[in-house]
Amino acid sequence: MDKKADIGLIGLAVMGENIVMNMESKGFTVAVYNRTVSKVDDFVAGRAKGLNIIGAHSIAGLVAALKRPRKVMMLIKAGEPVDDMIEQLIPVLEPGDVIIDGGNSHYTDTIRRCSYVESKGLLFIGTGVSGGEEGALKGPSMMPGGSPAAWPLVKPIFQSICAKVEDGTPCCDWVGSNGAGHFVKMVHNGIEYGDMQLICEAYQLMRDMLHMSDDQMHEVFAKWNRTELDSYLIEITADILSKKDADGSPLVEKILDTAGQKGTGKWTGIAALDEGIPLTLIVEAVFARCLSAMKSERIDAAKAYNKTGIPFEGDKQAMIEDIRKALLASKLISYAQGYLLMQSAAKTYGWDLKFGSIALMWRGGCIIRSTFLGKIKEAFDRNSALPNLLLDPYFKNMIEGLVPSWRRVVSSAVLSGIPAPTFSSALNYFDGYTTERLPANLLQAQRDYFGAHTYERVDGKRGEFFHTNWTGEGGATAATTYTV
Repeated sequence: MDKKADIGLIGLAVMGENIVMNMESKGFTVAVYNRTVSKVDDFVAGRAKGLNIIGAHSIAGLVAALKRPRKVMMLIKAGEPVDDMIEQLIPVLEPGDVIIDGGNSHYTDTIRRCSYVESKGLLFIGTGVSGGEEGALKGPSMMPGGSPAAWPLVKPIFQSICAKVEDGTPCCDWVGSNGAGHFVKMVHNGIEYGDMQLICEAYQLMRDMLHMSDDQMHEVFAKWNRTELDSYLIEITADILSKKDADGSPLVEKILDTAGQKGTGKWTGIAALDEGIPLTLIVEAVFARCLSAMKSERIDAAKAYNKTGIPFEGDKQAMIEDIRKALLASKLISYAQGYLLMQSAAKTYGWDLKFGSIALMWRGGCIIRSTFLGKIKEAFDRNSALPNLLLDPYFKNMIEGLVPSWRRVVSSAVLSGIPAPTFSSALNYFDGYTTERLPANLLQAQRDYFGAHTYERVDGKRGEFFHTNWTGEGGATAATTYTV
């Protein structure tokens, strides 16, 4: 009798191939299928030769090669291709079989697909997979959510192939029902946008304000990676700054300053607007990429404005340390805002998210992996109902020590004419969050003046609304909609 596979995988692009190799290396037999069938033959005869990997030339053939209950994982382009593949799988699967979407799908699509697949008697998982090519091969961070009954069926495979932290704990655990896994992955990607932009702003301040060479900045980032900023992104930034082009000059300075994006940062910003969460830093990071793409206009604008800033004449080494501290403080704001979004969405969709566990899932394998995340897990271990990371005693003490440097960096950037949108938006969020009385009283008066939207009074009870006839010409009728 032919040997059956433990799991099937559809999609032999970079992530798919490497996930398959990872699964096989952990003792699992994997059946594989790709729409372009020649890729299956090339893979089985090449990289997978002699391994416990079974090639299939059709969806039916893939399913026939699997043990029951069957588990089929898709690593294909998000959107319509996923829906099309689900429609092809449903007729050849049986009740209790599992369809897994491992792509970067939007969480609302996953909510819809989970309900649909379950209505056909099958189980569905939407799992975020982070770590890129290397992570897929050696151990990614995985964030599965969907049909709860599916988790025991895939748990041994997922927790075997994922990254592990120092004590061996896997960077993969059940996130929650329907779209929870893909929502958490989306927030992860939003935080990734923020982290990357913060690092880029630190780089630009050192390059354009302090006039440091790439070799000097390489040394700074390498040193920072031995501090609380220890992370994958800081590590690779140090490596990038040391890389030379063929002529011996820094390669990074030859790269055009226009950034691409795949849309997950934008999704995070839209979700924040839907939930009413001030995700200011991540949204600024998305807009920074949009602004970078306007390269030709920026060239014209730079010529049109003879912009001059005030040269920095302070202590360069002290400013480098200030930038490090500002980066650390701003990074905390990014995570704090991301967690606020997850907390809000958990209430909206009824997800029982374990926030400390999510931090642990991000500790290894993924792009935002860092020692910093261990402190976030400890914060939620201390208080599982923590309303904001800024209110955790450890982070409160840390931020208080960083604020002076943070203000100096943002002030210096403004005076020098160097954009630092995420540094400054993070500081503005902190100042707004820690200000007891904001000017929204005037804003609410304006709304009541032109639209009779009503207001609450400081000498009244919350939930008691008033309207003023500001001009003496309006009536007593007030609008009925008031959203805080």
